[in-house]
Amino acid sequence: MAKKSKVVKDERRRAVVARYAVRRAALKAVVRRASSTDAERAAAVAELARQPRDASATRVRNRDSVDGRPRGYLRAFGLSRIRVREQAHAGFLPGVRKSSW
Repeated sequence: MAKKSKVVKDERRRAVVARYAVRRAALKAVVRRASSTDAERAAAVAELARQPRDASATRVRNRDSVDGRPRGYLRAFGLSRIRVREQAHAGFLPGVRKSSW
């Protein structure tokens, strides 16, 4: 079980990322666009720098949806490797079977 403070902080970051997503996408489009002038590009970069750090999507950490474990996250299930194993053995994951060879 992860610290509750870390899980809550990550949820707060997700909310900040969602709030700034549209504005960040527009500014990044201005920076990438070849037809932008140097002044427009510089203004867009400055505006991106003024935004909060947590507005960047790379600051969000993928966590296990059950207990918040940050390591060993499997995107297909939204769970950590340990939780996937437990739930697969218990038969809670449809279509997943234990393999042996």
